[in-house]
Amino acid sequence: MLRISRLTDYGTVVLAYLARRGQAVSSAADVATATGLGLPTVSKLLKTLGKAGLVRSTRGPQGGYRLARAPADISARDVIDALEGPVSITDCSSGDRPCELESHCHVGTTWQRINVSIRRALADISLLDLQSDDCQAPQFEFAGLPINVERKVN
Repeated sequence: MLRISRLTDYGTVVLAYLARRGQAVSSAADVATATGLGLPTVSKLLKTLGKAGLVRSTRGPQGGYRLARAPADISARDVIDALEGPVSITDCSSGDRPCELESHCHVGTTWQRINVSIRRALADISLLDLQSDDCQAPQFEFAGLPINVERKVN
C-alpha cells in the first residue's frame, strides 16, 4: 500500500493553517495550539519545511513562520518531497542506485512510468486544493467493485 506518513499528513495540516493566515506570521506555539498538534512535532515540521523552502521564518519578538510561496504554488509533490523524499514506488523508480536485477527485469520501465505519473498527479494538486472544503470525493473501482470515498462528518 502506498501511504504518506503521519508526519507528512501533519505537515499538510500545518501548511494549510499557514495558508489561511496569509502573510501574517505565526509562532510554532500558535500553530501547535491552532492545529491541535504537539509543539515538538510542529517545531520539527516547520524546521524541515523551512529547509525545503516551503515556509519562511522571521526571528525576533514579532517573528514566526509564514508560507514562502502562495498556496497555489506549493504542490502535494513539494510537501511529500520535503518531508519524505521523492516518491519512489519501487527501488528502480528512484534512480539513485543501480538495480541488480536490471539485466533480467522486464517490468522496471513500466514501474518507472507509473512513478512518473504519480509524481505528475501530485504536482497537479496544490496546497490551495488540499485545504479546500468543497472538493468532491473521488469515485474509483477496486477489484472491479465501485468504491466511494466519503468525508467523515464529526
